[in-house]
Amino acid sequence: MLFDGHNDLPWQIHKLAKGSVDRLDLTVPQPLLHTDFPKLKQSGLKAQFWSVYVPADTYQQGTSLTQTLEQIQIVRKLAQKYPDQLELAYSSADIERIVAQGKIASLMGAEGGYSIQCSIPILQQLYREGVRYMTLTHSKTIEWADSATDQPQHGGLTPFGEEVVREMNRLGMLVDLSHVSEETMLDALDITKAPVIFSHSSAKAICNHPRNVSDAVLKRVTANGGIVMVNFMSGYIVPTERLKANPKDVGTLDDVVDHIVHIAKVAGVEHVGIGSDFDGVRQLPRGLEDVSKYPDLTKELIRRGFTKPQIHAILGGNILRVLKEAEQVAKSSKQP
Repeated sequence: MLFDGHNDLPWQIHKLAKGSVDRLDLTVPQPLLHTDFPKLKQSGLKAQFWSVYVPADTYQQGTSLTQTLEQIQIVRKLAQKYPDQLELAYSSADIERIVAQGKIASLMGAEGGYSIQCSIPILQQLYREGVRYMTLTHSKTIEWADSATDQPQHGGLTPFGEEVVREMNRLGMLVDLSHVSEETMLDALDITKAPVIFSHSSAKAICNHPRNVSDAVLKRVTANGGIVMVNFMSGYIVPTERLKANPKDVGTLDDVVDHIVHIAKVAGVEHVGIGSDFDGVRQLPRGLEDVSKYPDLTKELIRRGFTKPQIHAILGGNILRVLKEAEQVAKSSKQP
């Protein structure tokens, strides 16, 4: 089962169609998009976390929650408009049922903790709206969590940030550590009782970018039971020395598989997955230009010597396991 951790199609609909699902016909090829139904038909995709991303500057504008709810509505309208292809999923059981019916199980992930506007009740509201993971922050450091790509202010998580992680565990919402600083990663790993995810990050040992995950953290992910879902963005997968020699190097499918191999070697094959970031990135590697190319990734995994059970785990089994374990933690926390 192919289960991708991160796709930004809802934000592209916001940008290209002013948030109107009706203005964009996804049943015909869309050359400006990485994702449409003709491409999906070739992809083998069975389940998807659709990102309900909003920009970090919405927090200063006081519109983070409003815009996040608008993005959630886009995902809902996609499922309403294309009921034969998509169905909203809120649990691992939903995913298995929807996939068995031949549709793409569609989950939502919030990308940036500023969406909750420093409010635990808003976090709870987003869970009720169907959000099943939240990236603790995005490109900017916020009041309670340091970002990987901004100046640190807290040395990781603040006490409120720790409270957010605990509440996410209680709810059954996955803690997503993509985009956060290494200190924030480590603080979250210290606190969480459930497996964490990196919904779209790659290996720092290969591409030394602050958005990627160090070997030290990968080893912590093993102990935690979590998963790193490899991002396809060129700037996060091209090896450091190659990128220095040629900043225009977009990389290849082979480079992406190198990240999968590395994470499998350091963290274990049970702790790596796919988080493409399709429709959310400017550059993609040759051979992975859009969602129709997933089968070529599978072929390369076979060529590299991964077994059939290992490939099933990488493509979707691992993230499904993580979701089930997070649901169990939430269930246990609600027992008297």
